[in-house]
Formats: sequence, structure tokens, C-alpha cells
Amino acid sequence: MALLDIRKFESSFVIHFGGEGKSISAYTLASALVGFADAARIANNDLNPGYDIQIVVDALESGSFKATVRAIFTSARNLFSKELKGIVIGVIASYIYQHTLAPDTEVKVVVNSDEVVIQQGETKIIVPREVHNAVKRLEKNVDFGRAVSEAIGAIERDANIETLSLSPSPGLPEPPVEIPRGRLVALASPPEFIGQDRRYVEDEFDVLIIKALLERTKRKWEFAWHGMRISAPILDEQFYDRFCAHRVTVAPGDILRVKVRILQERSPEINVYLNKSYEIIEVLDHIPGMQQQDLPKTK
Repeated sequence: MALLDIRKFESSFVIHFGGEGKSISAYTLASALVGFADAARIANNDLNPGYDIQIVVDALESGSFKATVRAIFTSARNLFSKELKGIVIGVIASYIYQHTLAPDTEVKVVVNSDEVVIQQGETKIIVPREVHNAVKRLEKNVDFGRAVSEAIGAIERDANIETLSLSPSPGLPEPPVEIPRGRLVALASPPEFIGQDRRYVEDEFDVLIIKALLERTKRKWEFAWHGMRISAPILDEQFYDRFCAHRVTVAPGDILRVKVRILQERSPEINVYLNKSYEIIEVLDHIPGMQQQDLPKTK
């Protein structure tokens, strides 16, 4: 089982950019580091009033390219400064991993007095209770979410990066839990909040057509996605233009690569956003299903 222990994230973390290359685009690296630094500053202002934070890069390593990032806290000499909470790095790591869990797979959450254990399939994440509470608080901070999205968006747009992972120490030979490229989309765009417990996010994935509506309509098509049956209207007018011009023919059993707008609602029991409804805003590709062929006649 892959184990990520957020308790080990103290003042630094190592960013692993997974891929075949031994280098990384300077623009990707710079944009990601600026996004992480902004997220750390915003989180620190919220959690540690009276303290300043500086994010520095300690080391760059080749292989699956790695960057070690460290936080330095200094007192702003504010008479009202409270006790420093050195959890900013752990908060960012926890936020990224919790928001890139696959929404179609069951998540089990056990809340203890001093820690929260999140398990999905063969992945287990242990989060200190203080960090877990801070993540819940910062989820309502639009600026924090936007800063993380800018960092992840820069990484997701780089086609040479296949996975992203964070580890608490440069001494670990392999990152404990890798986030595949396909899940980075979930954080690449900042969520659009419509209340504390509801938000819209955008994602891209493949769906199998179960029921198609061959007319311009906002009625819902039916699809299969990771073993689940979901319903969604197709709002892509260009897709219907191609269909009406007979440039594309769809049928049950075909696969659509789609960009989806998802309405999510937060479950207060486990503090995880769950999918409630779907809208297809763009059809990116169409893959016809397997055509059944007649068997040759025997003589």
C-alpha cells in the first residue's frame, strides 16, 4: 500500500516531476514555484498572523526532475503575534493530494483526535488533525485555491510531465504516492464557488455512450464512466454542427473524450467534495465503438 504521511512534512518538501526527460522547461518550473510560493504566503497570512514566510529552493536534481522547496518563517515583530504554526508546507501537500483523489472511487475517512486517515484503494494519507482543520479553513479562501491552481496548471500544461508527487525528504529514493497527469486537471483550474459547500470544477475524461439524443437539446445523454452511470447534457454547439453536417456519427458503444463541468457538494462528515451533476461543455474527440462483422459463410 502506498502511504503518504503528512506528519513528516515540516519545513520543506520535494517536488517530483515524473517523466522520461532529465530536464524541465524553465517556464514550467518558474510558474509552478511562483504558484506554490504564493499559496504558502496566503496560507501563512491566514494561519500565522504576525509572521512572514519566505519560500526558497534548496536544490535541483535530475532524474525524474526534482526541486526541494523550503519555508523560512520570521517574526514581523508584531505585539499581537500568536504562536507560530509551522504547518504551511503540510497544508499545501495535503490540499493537493486530497483534491486530486479520483472522484469515482470510494474514499474512506477515519477521524481520530490527533489525526485523520484518508484511504482510497491502495493509497493511504495520514493528516495531522491541525493540518486537516487548516485545509478545511483554506478551502474557503479563493486566493489560496487560485494560487495552487496556477502552480498545478503550469505543470499540467507541460506535456513532458507525466506525474507529480511530493515527498517530505530528499532522502527518499521514490515518491510515496504519485498523482497521474490525468488527475492534475482537477486542480489546474480554480474551483468556482457558489457557496461554502458547493462549487463547480472542470475535468477531462472518456465516457462511453449508453443513450444518445440526436438533436440539439439540453436534455441529458446517458454515459458509463468508471463503472458508474452518469447523465449529462452536451452544451457544445460545434459538436452538434458537425453532427448535423454528417461529419460525425455517434451511436451507443462509442467513446467521447469530453471536457466536463461538474457541480460538487461538500460532505460535512468527511470534508470531501462529491460529484452531484455533470455538463459536457466540449467534445474533444470521438472514438467509434467496435464494429460487429459478419462471419464468413461456410460452404
